[in-house]
Amino acid sequence: MNIEAIRTPEACFDDLPGWQYTPNYLDDLPGYEGLRLHYVDEGPATGATFLCLHGEPTWSYLFRKMGPVFLEAGHRFVAVDLFGFGRSDKPVDDNVYTYHFHRDALLEFVERMNLTDVCLVVQDWGGLLGLTLPLAAPHRYTRLIVMNTGLPAGENAGQGFAQWRAFNRANPDLDVARLMQRATPILSDAEAAAYAAPYPDKRYKAGVRRFPELVMLTESEETELTPLAREGVETSLKARRFWSEQWSGDSFMAIGMQDPVLGPGPMHFLRALIKNCPEPLEVAEAGHFVQEWGEPIATEALKRFGINQ
Repeated sequence: MNIEAIRTPEACFDDLPGWQYTPNYLDDLPGYEGLRLHYVDEGPATGATFLCLHGEPTWSYLFRKMGPVFLEAGHRFVAVDLFGFGRSDKPVDDNVYTYHFHRDALLEFVERMNLTDVCLVVQDWGGLLGLTLPLAAPHRYTRLIVMNTGLPAGENAGQGFAQWRAFNRANPDLDVARLMQRATPILSDAEAAAYAAPYPDKRYKAGVRRFPELVMLTESEETELTPLAREGVETSLKARRFWSEQWSGDSFMAIGMQDPVLGPGPMHFLRALIKNCPEPLEVAEAGHFVQEWGEPIATEALKRFGINQ
């Protein structure tokens, strides 16, 4: 794959608060040869694997409060940086980023790593993409931790998302640290800066700019899906059927109740699609980036799964 991409200097990731994991890289995924994908892989190779998938504009740093809980219970913690995010390479052309560009990369990663007994841990785009992965290999997935996400398929987004998409369009050089601190006031300045570390300047933010355009939602009752947003609809509908009809694993849902876009309403809609999904854990003070309350969420999930050792 001949795609022009840039790589965030390693120095940008020095001294990140609460982040001590050794980086791992793949640069030969089928269809993505030459693009380097970053992932974290900690803990034993046997037993449950917690595959943590971030959204936009975050990266694997988002899971720094959940990973230690999984590891301390004797499980494997795997977190992937999507292309365009974190330590992974960043194609500079916005047009490279499509729904299947991201989804296919995740599918190739799971196959390359031969992940089994997987608990999907998803939020935001980590869910829009991650909740579709079991379609390709349902035998690999046994558990689900789902937070503030969805499986949209062409519905009206509502005012909150329309405002976010408009804001993103108006800010092609998005101030990631400021956005994260506004959305999650408990973040320290250093933590907010860590979220922005992968993006030294505007050239590194093509993936950040692109994701809101790919969401399979319309901006009003009168508008139609753009061709970009339409790409994922069929896969999303198939995933809805999978979770409703075929899923037989254990599920755990946590909701950041202060999220203005993917809060209680959308999450209860999603819960109705997931077969035998129990009552959610409601995190009253949490917003969209609910992983910032990740330690008690992960602890409760392991307890409910009965694998907290």
